[in-house]
Amino acid sequence: MFYGFVETIGKTLIQFTREVGRVLSLLYNTLRHALQPPYDIRNIFKQMVEVGVMSVPVVLITAIFTGMVLALQTYTGFKRFGAESLVGSVVALSLTREMGPVLTGLIVAGRAGAAMAAELGTMRVT
Repeated sequence: MFYGFVETIGKTLIQFTREVGRVLSLLYNTLRHALQPPYDIRNIFKQMVEVGVMSVPVVLITAIFTGMVLALQTYTGFKRFGAESLVGSVVALSLTREMGPVLTGLIVAGRAGAAMAAELGTMRVT
């Protein structure tokens, strides 16, 4: 009974160690190949523009609609206590501190991932 328990812990530990080793090996290979010349600066900046700058309109539209919904919901809650004048500052603070960075990250990652997947699909077809 006790030996089976020790054996299970040992197998789990060995499996965990192997997995950590694989992840570290992948990290090492990624960094080694990323820092190896030749550097294609033009392509790096092209991708920065494509991922960053081209995502700004989508992020702005999403932020505007999120702010409107948040303001409406906040107004409804604050109306019960007569604190309608605080809606603007609460919405501004919550969007800039909490929701803005999270939504921006999600939207940029989703848009960039979808654009890259579409580009790879187009390459595959042609």
